[in-house]
Amino acid sequence: MKEKTYERENAILSPYAMRSQESRGRLREEPPCSMRTDFQRDRDRIIYSKAFLRLKNKTQVFFAPDGDHYMSRLTHTLDVSQIARSIARELSLNEDLAEAIALGHDLGHTPFGHVGERVLCRLAPCGFRHSEQSLRVVDKLEKDGRGLNLTFEVRDGILNHGKNGTPHTLEGAAVSLADRIAYINHDIEDAVRAGYLREEELPKEAIDLFGRDTSERINTAILDICTESEGKPYVRMSKERGRALEALRAFMFEHVYERANKVIQESAERMLGELYGYFTARPEELPAVYRGLMEEDGIDRVVCDYLSSMTDRYAIGVFKQLYVPREGGL
Repeated sequence: MKEKTYERENAILSPYAMRSQESRGRLREEPPCSMRTDFQRDRDRIIYSKAFLRLKNKTQVFFAPDGDHYMSRLTHTLDVSQIARSIARELSLNEDLAEAIALGHDLGHTPFGHVGERVLCRLAPCGFRHSEQSLRVVDKLEKDGRGLNLTFEVRDGILNHGKNGTPHTLEGAAVSLADRIAYINHDIEDAVRAGYLREEELPKEAIDLFGRDTSERINTAILDICTESEGKPYVRMSKERGRALEALRAFMFEHVYERANKVIQESAERMLGELYGYFTARPEELPAVYRGLMEEDGIDRVVCDYLSSMTDRYAIGVFKQLYVPREGGL
C-alpha cells in the first residue's frame, strides 16, 4: 500500500511538493510501517496523542461562552486542517504532510487562549511561545517523556506556522496561511454571535474583496492562493487580498481580541500566576513526567510545560483545590 502511495506522489505531485520518500527523517530511527508513509504515521500519532484530545477543552477566543457553537482550540485545528488540505490538493502538494502539520500546530497552546500564552511568557524567565511549546510537546512531552518522534518536515511546519515563520516546505507555508484564514473568519462568526460586533462594522474594502459570509470569504481566500501560487515555488496570497486579510486581522485585534481578552485577563492572570508560583516553589507536587525533566530543562520550563498542558476547566479545578476554601473548612 505504501509503495502505491509513493507511485501516486511521483505521478501527480508538483515538482515543488515534498514527497514522502524524500523526508529528512525522524529524530530517532525506527522501523518503517509497511502500509503508511511517514507523514501518514505522523498524522495518526498526533490524532491519538493526549495533547490533541485536550484541545477540545481549551479556549479559542471566547472563554466559557453561553452556547454550543463557539470555536474551541480543537475545532479551530480541524478548520486549519481542512483549509490546508484544500490548498495542498489544488496545488498538487503533499496533502498528508499538510494535514499532519495542521493537526499538530496548536498542541502546545495554553488554557485561556492567547491570554494564557502572554501570562506564561511574562512569568517565565525562559519565555513562552505556543509554536515552540507545540514542538516541545511532540518532541519531548508526549508518551510520558518519549515524544512522538515525528519527521523533520512536520516538526518544522509546527514550529514555523506563525505569521513570521519560515517553513522549509510549501506544505508548511500552506498551513501558515490556512491558520490565519481560519481564525480570522471563524472568530468573526463567534464575535458576531457573542455581540462584540456587527457584520456591517467589518472593513468594507476587505469584505468587498473576500465576501459577506464565512464560507464565501474562505473559498475566495483559497482560490486566490491557488491562482497566485499554481506552478510556482511558493504558496502565497495575491498582494491585494493579502493586504485585505491583514486589514481584517488588524480590525479583529482592535475591536474583538483585546475586548474579549479583557474579560478573562484578570482571572487568567491570577489563576496562572498563583499556579506558577505554587509549583515553582513545590516542584515535588508536579506529575512524575514533569519532575523527570527538571534536571535537564529547569523548573521554570517544566512548570510552563505543566500549566500549558492544562485545559481551561482543569486549570480552574487545580486553582480551586489549592486556593478556594471548601465548605466546612475541609
